[in-house]
Amino acid sequence: MAPDSDSLIPTFGIGQPVRRTEDPTLLRGQGRYTDDVNLAGQVYAAMVRSPHAHGILNGIDAAEALAMPGVLAVYTGADLAAAGFGGIKCPVIPPDRHGRPMLAPRRPALPTERIRFAGEAVAYVVAETALQARDAAELVGLDIEPLPAVTEARAALEPDAPQVHSDVPGNLALDFHYGDADAVAVAFAAAAHVTRLDLVSNRIVVNAMEPRSAIAQHRDGRWILHVGCQGVFGLRNALAADVLNVEPGKVQILTGQVGGSFGMKAGVYPEYVCLLHAARLLGRPVKWTDARSESFLSDNHGRAHEMMAELALDAEGRFLAVRLTGYGNTGAYPGLPVPVTMNAVKNVLGVYRTPLVEVSSKMVYTNTSVVGPYRGAGRPEGNYYMERLIDTAAAEMGIDRVELRRRNHIAPDAMPYQAPSGMAYDSGEFGALMDQALDLADWDGFAARKADSGARGRLRGRGIGSYLEVNAPPSKEMGGLRFEEDGTVTMVTGTLDYGQGHAATFAQVLVDHLGLPFDRIRLLQGDSDQLVAGGGTGGSRSTIASGTALIEAAEQVIEKGREAAAVVLEAAAVDIEFVDGAFGIVGTDRRIGVIELARRVRTLTAAGNAPAELPATLDVSHVSNNPPSAFPNGCHVAEVEVDPETGVVEVVAYAMVNDFGTVINPLLVEGQLHGGVLQGIGQALLEHTVYDAQGQLLTGSFMDYAMPRAIHAPPFRFASHPVPATTNPLGAKGCGEAGCAGALPAVMNALVDALEPYGIRHFDMPATPEKVWQAIQGQD
Repeated sequence: MAPDSDSLIPTFGIGQPVRRTEDPTLLRGQGRYTDDVNLAGQVYAAMVRSPHAHGILNGIDAAEALAMPGVLAVYTGADLAAAGFGGIKCPVIPPDRHGRPMLAPRRPALPTERIRFAGEAVAYVVAETALQARDAAELVGLDIEPLPAVTEARAALEPDAPQVHSDVPGNLALDFHYGDADAVAVAFAAAAHVTRLDLVSNRIVVNAMEPRSAIAQHRDGRWILHVGCQGVFGLRNALAADVLNVEPGKVQILTGQVGGSFGMKAGVYPEYVCLLHAARLLGRPVKWTDARSESFLSDNHGRAHEMMAELALDAEGRFLAVRLTGYGNTGAYPGLPVPVTMNAVKNVLGVYRTPLVEVSSKMVYTNTSVVGPYRGAGRPEGNYYMERLIDTAAAEMGIDRVELRRRNHIAPDAMPYQAPSGMAYDSGEFGALMDQALDLADWDGFAARKADSGARGRLRGRGIGSYLEVNAPPSKEMGGLRFEEDGTVTMVTGTLDYGQGHAATFAQVLVDHLGLPFDRIRLLQGDSDQLVAGGGTGGSRSTIASGTALIEAAEQVIEKGREAAAVVLEAAAVDIEFVDGAFGIVGTDRRIGVIELARRVRTLTAAGNAPAELPATLDVSHVSNNPPSAFPNGCHVAEVEVDPETGVVEVVAYAMVNDFGTVINPLLVEGQLHGGVLQGIGQALLEHTVYDAQGQLLTGSFMDYAMPRAIHAPPFRFASHPVPATTNPLGAKGCGEAGCAGALPAVMNALVDALEPYGIRHFDMPATPEKVWQAIQGQD
């Protein structure tokens, strides 16, 4: 018997630039996003949101709304409380400097007494059509007694600041500390030079291409939610345990295509609880899709950190210690506190040998939208802090910025390197990678380009952004393989694709490890009923997590296949080998492909006369205890031009060299980097979320909030310097968030370099034309 046709297709294996398998479907407009899902008998919900940022909710008048045509119900927080729903829980509750847990009040799906930010959902209308629901929502009367609001973290800690939560004194959610403060203080006291910078990571509205949407059902005693998210298994468990108070098996999460998330769609939102409640009471599916103007108010935001960063150096410029002291704005309810706590600790050290690190940060409640994870969740910021410190220290000490970095790189022969963050770096060639990036950027040819810019009346600067990210910690992940009757093979895993291209990438792993034809491999991620574990997608580790789980599953298929092939080929199991996608008897030409073998096993089992030694199926449902964090790293070099007459900053050249370990699909990796870099450019030069003193969002639409566009994308030069990770079977390191990590420091260091003739040594993000022009005028 011959192996399955085309079982070995080298162009679809690991390392090949394979296009995303979903692209033809999406480009034809045949994708199935949540708003594309329509169920028989569905009705529609519209949220009633608070116009005030802070206030006492005295009453809700729904009489006029209930009289509107098509309106079925108006529900409030009192209804949800009476139904017994729990509050939404913060997914991570770290300890403070004294070991006490973060003060993290649960978020009610709808408030009953206190309004805490403008745009908070207070009630909702359900009607036969979406327009009827929206019209009626506008007629719901809210009796809110306004209270003073506070929107900035530092201001919220003042003694007379408005209190966002009565059970969180002084609005301080968490007073975090890491490191040996005494040892760090000694290092700073002994330092020949100390560089200090106040740095801001500006608040971001995520603005995923697809707004949030959901459809809820209650059927046969089960809660069913169609929703875009980052992992159906985790969302199911959070809803079941924290909100619905039921066993996980009573909840099903279904996710189709997802139009971007970047961390924002990861968790439970109030609207999902509202829909589930209405679906149970009305006995009909209930659908809701956010309007873009509401998304600005109701989606979790990103970043919003302020840090004083300090670097201690000896007389030769070698790093002695780094210290961060600052604030994180968590919004009105607890988001994810990781960015300014442990992710700051792990990522500020970057690629540099730094003996000591100390991080002191305060997470603070304010009357603003919740701040959650956004592409990198503290990883880009940590690297940004260090890279800005290095450029500033180099200027202050009169040391070349490249040389200062080179002196402090962790050497390859130091691996494995135990960092003071507690992380053990397993691999990396940081100096060689930087040299490759400088060559790619034509660093030595910069003077001619700067002269050319000057001749055109432009300032030109160049900046380096080296980075090392610590990706997400391990969690259990499913690696399921199912041989279907039609000859296809379904991968089942608990990560979730929202633009990454998992279907092609994971299939490439199986092409290499099972010799399966690429075009017969399918991916299932979006049905929680099909999963036995799942860590979701986030933290740049999907390929590591699902790839490892699938490799381990493939190994189980091979072991079961040997037993099955021994029966089918009438040989001893010890004489069966697996080569190039087929099982065969050693020393003979008798072979059977794995897909054909699975069919034969299915047929024999169904006939009821299979030998006892024949496995019932080749299918595998495996749960992997995933490998530890990996350490993707790289060096990005940006060049910018500044028009001193208008303050406009343009990124005119961008070169990057990255170490992602084993690169499964270089085409998709480069695409991830292009997108991540452009998001970094957006934060560096354009995006800024602004509230007024009353807590009203002033940047609540694309008329007021600038997003990066195609015109802001520079010419990219991309190269890889792979040093395989030693801690997972693929040797992969992850790439999803690296573009932001390299772009923030590279672009801002380039801008400061361009503005050096004006004596400007630092500039906070975003470097908008107005701010740049004002800085130039102030220094002229």
